[in-house]
This record gives sequence, structure tokens and C-alpha cells, in this order.
Amino acid sequence: MASWAPKLPSFGHAKSSEKDETSLTTLLTAEQCADLTFLIATITASMRQSLLDTFTAEEAPADSKIEKSKEDALKSAPSDLDKEDKVKKERQSREEDARKELAQVEVQELKKEMLRYFDGWRGKVIGRVGEIVNSREEAKEQAKHVEGKQVQQIVKKSEAGMTSIHSLDAKDADEEKAFRNIYPPVPNALTHLDEAKRALVLHSLVLILLSLEHYSAHSRILILHLTSSLNLELSVLKKDEETVAQGLLEAASQQLNADAETKKAAEASQTSRKWKVGLAGVAGAALIGVTGGLAAPLLAAGVGSVMGGLGLGATAAAGYLGTLAGSTVLVGGLFGAYGAKMTGKAMDAYAREVEDFAFIPIHRSQDPKHQDNESRRLRVAIAVSGWLREPEEVSKPWRYIGKGTEGFALRYELEALLKLGHSLETLVTSAAWGYAKKKIIEQTVFAALSAALWPLGLLKVATIVDNPFSVAKFRAEKAGEVLADALINKVQGERPVTLVGYSLGARLIFSCLQKLADRKAFGLVENVVLLGAPCPSDATDWRRMRAVVSGRVVNVFSKQDYILGFLYRTSSVQLGVAGLQPVVGVHGVQNVDVTDLVDGHLQYRFITGSVLRKIGFEDVDVAEVKRAEAELNKQKEEEEQERRKNEKQTDGEGEDKEKLEGEVQKKSEQSIFQLMQEKTQNLDIAGFLAGGRKDNHGHEGAQAQQKSEMK
Repeated sequence: MASWAPKLPSFGHAKSSEKDETSLTTLLTAEQCADLTFLIATITASMRQSLLDTFTAEEAPADSKIEKSKEDALKSAPSDLDKEDKVKKERQSREEDARKELAQVEVQELKKEMLRYFDGWRGKVIGRVGEIVNSREEAKEQAKHVEGKQVQQIVKKSEAGMTSIHSLDAKDADEEKAFRNIYPPVPNALTHLDEAKRALVLHSLVLILLSLEHYSAHSRILILHLTSSLNLELSVLKKDEETVAQGLLEAASQQLNADAETKKAAEASQTSRKWKVGLAGVAGAALIGVTGGLAAPLLAAGVGSVMGGLGLGATAAAGYLGTLAGSTVLVGGLFGAYGAKMTGKAMDAYAREVEDFAFIPIHRSQDPKHQDNESRRLRVAIAVSGWLREPEEVSKPWRYIGKGTEGFALRYELEALLKLGHSLETLVTSAAWGYAKKKIIEQTVFAALSAALWPLGLLKVATIVDNPFSVAKFRAEKAGEVLADALINKVQGERPVTLVGYSLGARLIFSCLQKLADRKAFGLVENVVLLGAPCPSDATDWRRMRAVVSGRVVNVFSKQDYILGFLYRTSSVQLGVAGLQPVVGVHGVQNVDVTDLVDGHLQYRFITGSVLRKIGFEDVDVAEVKRAEAELNKQKEEEEQERRKNEKQTDGEGEDKEKLEGEVQKKSEQSIFQLMQEKTQNLDIAGFLAGGRKDNHGHEGAQAQQKSEMK
């Protein structure tokens, strides 16, 4: 499509005759344009350094739980000399292990491919910006003169900001504070401009980055750094992204409607061929829409008018967007064919690999089947639950995700997750669990794991949760691989994706990122947050994950998550468990300790929004967070009442295993019955029938739904 786009004007300072409207070169002096290109070169250099640091060993922080416990153990040696010697040898051993890991062929290959992708993206960005404001050659030359010392300072400030984020108070301003900490401003002369001009510079850069025909995760991180460096609030960028998304889709929709009418008129005319040629001449270019393509000049004019309404001239806006301004196909591709790829039949192939695999719009207004372009966004968030007690919990826990991003909940393996949820719920309200918790409450989870302190009464009933957990864990790993394939195939369009999950939802994301690393798929994922993750905490795995994430990688853990510890007691724990401890040794991984908030694995279902708000995550609905926190308090009271009731019936050691299994079975059957009812009544619980899964219960309903969509 790029070759069909009209020739768009240049906006360099040398062409003063073209300064007939507001553009970057009328807004900024030649010196300020040079400052802008140098600022972008500096920011992208710091982004590169941050990714490069991923492949250098990071010293564990002094207060790291792991290092502290190891060194405390070593200090119990008989003499001071022995203590110092043992600590020294332990550190040398860790350093040697890190060197060996980093020297592995597959690690070096991942690093090489990561840098190759990033450098290719950076070259396109700097070249495109230079083309607009001065020249490609000048911009590339400036990129060579970025000071390494300044780049290192930016990276260090960003990492320091991440490590301090979790201590923020939960106030409305947290998002802005976290934003400034994680994306520290780079000093530049443009901050002396008034705010309106700085906002227009930012808007121009959003359009210029979109002219690369994608809004990759790297592009979003660059824009965040620019927003901070231009001394603008994050809300300014988010509002601009919303407006641009709606403007692009509105112009494209108008063009598609006009194109359909043009084609209809052409087919009705006996002299259609001559008519096409004549109209093409009037338009100034081939009217591709008539022959099944696109009327590029008309779309460019529409986009320019919409974007020009934000302060830029229409010609400048269309020029900055480049080929994107002249192609409804490219605009549609940017948004994943207007959102249909994530919720339509395109997901059928994935549903065949993993039972019930589908993306569910978190907010009804963002369902492409029910709303217009106003709900479309330039960013996508995919949230994954780790266990369910009712089908609605696929999307219900994620309602706190605000509408600044296009939010989807990932539905997968419903029956397995329902069985696990009911098993966990039954276990934590049992007398055996209450008795066990009293016994180990003064111990850390790791002490309980290593010393095998779990009471015999609890071990006798362990199978009620062990089997469901093993089954669901295996299926979550498979679903993670399928998610990776879906992202690589751009079901989300050309937009950055944020992944958030708790419990086995975090395990699914872990699996997804490992597969992305295997396939060297970069620039897709903007941010990742794993809460209570039942996965290894070793540096090797997290280094691979960090390599394919452009922005934040956050590990949320609790040292007192006894349920997770119990589930992991029979698994390999020598590499650590991410949901129980910090991840050490990998630059760019942010660890958030929520021990004071979480003493039970099931609580993540309710506090995820609260945690993300406290760490300054974008687009968190405060009202929904408060609602979830109130629901958690109610849930705790109900669990405590049920536990006391059960303790009256048994001493905790003689728990009736058959009784507990019967409770799980009864709850599971009720949930499955509810699920089947909703499927057969075509209530479309989070789009079940649209997801395309066909089985003995929903085969006819799915066919009817598909026929309806075809009509």
C-alpha cells in the first residue's frame, strides 16, 4: 500500500514556501528542531542501554531476603575468619554462575537478536524524525554524539525509581509520581516553550511514530520518556492517544463508506471504466477504492482534517502520518481489523489448541460488536485470572482496568480453573488448613517448605487441591504458548500489549514470554505484571522475559503466601518461587513485596487493582479498586466463619477427605451447570459462543451464532 500513497510534503526549514500552516518547523526554530532530534537520540540510546543491561549480572540488593538469609546462615560459622571466607566464596560462586549463564550460546543469540531489532527500530525513528524537522543525515549524526555518561545516568535514575515505587502511598497522584520516577526527564531546551506548544510537539511525535505503520512497544516507551522530558503530565499523552485513535478510525470509516458508495455507482454505470479514470483525475491520483483498494488522497484529507483539529495544520498532520494517512488497510491493521481479530472468528484456530481460548472485552462499551470507534485505543491490556469460582470471574476481577487502554480478559480452560478455584476455596476454609496455619504462622513459607512442617492432617487431604493445580498449571502453560502465537500473528493489531495476571494467570504469561523469547519476537509487549506467580524466580528465565518486554517487568510477591508454598511443596524449589520472593540478578525487573497485604493466595483476586495503583500503573479505576477491597473484607469474614464452623466439627487432624472432595465436586457441578445454561441460552458470557468452541453442549448454539455473523 505504501507505493500507492500520494506524495506528501516535506516540512524542512529549507522549504519556507510551504510554511502555510502550523507544523513542527513553524512551531520550532532550527535550533529547537535540532534539540528535539538530539533529545530523541538520547532517549533511544538510554532505552538501548537499559535493554543491554539485561545481559549483565546484577548484584543482589543488600536487603534481599535471599542474600540476607544465606549470609545469616554463613555467619553462624564458628570463627570470624570462617564467616568472612564462606561469605566471600558464596559471592564468588554466584558471580561465576552468572558469567557461565551469560556466556551460553542461546543467551548471546537472544541478546544479538534483541539489539538487532531495537537498532533497526531506532534507525527508522531517528531517520523519520530527521526527515520531518531537519534532515536524516543531521539526525543520524546527532545520534552518534550522545554521551554515554548521560545515558547511564538516565538508566540508573529509572531503575532507582522502580525500586522505590512500592513505597508510595495510595493517593490519586501516585500514577504521576511513578511516571516521573520510572521515566526521569532528560534535560532539554524545549521545556522553556509554553505548555500548549510542548503538547503540540508531543502530538506531532505520536503521529510521526505512527507513520512507521505500527505503534510498537518501543515506540510507546519512547513517547513516555518524551512526555516526561517535555514536562507534560501523563494525562496529556493518554488523552492525545485516545483522540488520535478515534480520529484515525473515524476518517477510515468515512473513507470506507465513501468507497463503498463509489464502487456501487461505478458498477451501475455502463461507462464505469471511463468514469473511474475521470474521477481519478479529479482526485489527483488513482482511485484505488473503486477497484477494491483505497482512495488514498481522500482518506489523507479526512485524516488531516481530524488531526489538524488538535492544533496542527491538516497538511502537516497527514504528512506526519505518511502512508498511514492514505490507507484504510493500514489503519485497520493498526487496530487489528477494528478489533474484530481479538473477538471474532480469527480466534477459532487458537480455540482448537486450548479449550475455551478467547479474548473477552472487559468493558461492554469496548466490545467491537456493540460499539463504535470511540472505544478504540492505541494500547491493549490483556488480563489473565489464575483460578475461578464462577464463570464471570474471567473478566470481573479486571474491571478496575480503566478505559484509557483497550482491555481484554483472556478466557481459557474454564472447567479446569473452576475446579481449581473450588478446591482452593474448600481447602482454605477447612479445619485442616486452619490448624496448619496456626502451626506455621511464625515460620516463613520457605522454612515450612524446607523443614516439612506441614501437619499430617493437612497432607492427608492434599489431593483435593494437588491434582486440580497440576492439571490447571499444565494447561496454563499451553495457553501461554498459544497466546504468544496470537500476539506474534498480531491479533491485537500493531499496538503495544500490557500483560497482567495473578496465580496461574501469571504462569500463563510466564509461558507466553518464554515462547516469545524462543521465537525472538520483540516490540510486542510494553509492560508485564505477575502477581503470586507459581513459576521459577531464577535469573535465566527472567532475563529471557525481560529481553522481550520493552517497558516494566514487575514481580509481585508475598513471603507469607502459605497456599502457594503448599502447592509448591512437592515441586522443584531449588530455583526459588517468584510468587514467594524477589527475583534477583536481572536488571530491569521490579520486585514489589506485598507481604503486609497478602497472607493468602486467594487474596490476589481482590487486591490486584490496589497493588497496581500503588505502584503507579496506568489506567487504574479507583472506584473499582475500592469496590474490590470491600469485597475482599467480606470474603475474609465469610472464610473465617466457615473455618470456625468446620473446626467445631473436627480437631483439624481428622479431616474427612471424602467430605471435602464432595464439597469441591458439588461446587464444580453447580458452576459447570451455570456455564452450560449461559452457553445454550446464548447469553454470550464474555463472548463464549463468538469464541467458536463447539462441543456436545454448545454445538448448535455456536453454529447459529456463526450464521448470524455471516448474515
